[in-house]
Amino acid sequence: MPYFTETSRPDEPRFEFLFEIALTWKAIQSIPNMPSGAGRGATYLDTGTITGPHLNGRVVPQSGADWALFRPDQVLGLDARYMLEAEDGTLILMRNTGYLAGRAPDVIPRIQKWMFENGPPVPFEDYYLRTTPTFEVEEGRYDWLMRTVVVGIGTRQLTGNTIRYFALL
Repeated sequence: MPYFTETSRPDEPRFEFLFEIALTWKAIQSIPNMPSGAGRGATYLDTGTITGPHLNGRVVPQSGADWALFRPDQVLGLDARYMLEAEDGTLILMRNTGYLAGRAPDVIPRIQKWMFENGPPVPFEDYYLRTTPTFEVEEGRYDWLMRTVVVGIGTRQLTGNTIRYFALL
């Protein structure tokens, strides 16, 4: 486990930056208008880079996707799985769940126009993109990921997401 110099207190959570993942997508598919009122989208991973003080490497190309649930309340429930490869070759399976929600009712439609109709970019301040990943990795240098609570704060780009991950100390 990396040596974290601080610790959270019950009334004062603390975080430490771990790494950032910049993802690009290869293809997108969707199942619109399901009987539940929701839709399901799949964004298939193309490439990604991992940089930070506790993990560096790459996302294994075509190793997964995000199967987002487009809920009737204009919230996207994120459910992604993909393989990370640390710079020493260690493979780490990442499952990333979370939410993309607008801070106003028009934000998700604006993001969809940006993504699918070449509309204007939507600023970070207009949406809430947060994740809570879990990891599977062999015993060794990175197994601390399997016993550390990690949260991510994401930003959207036209062809992917960038998510910065923090340990809850």
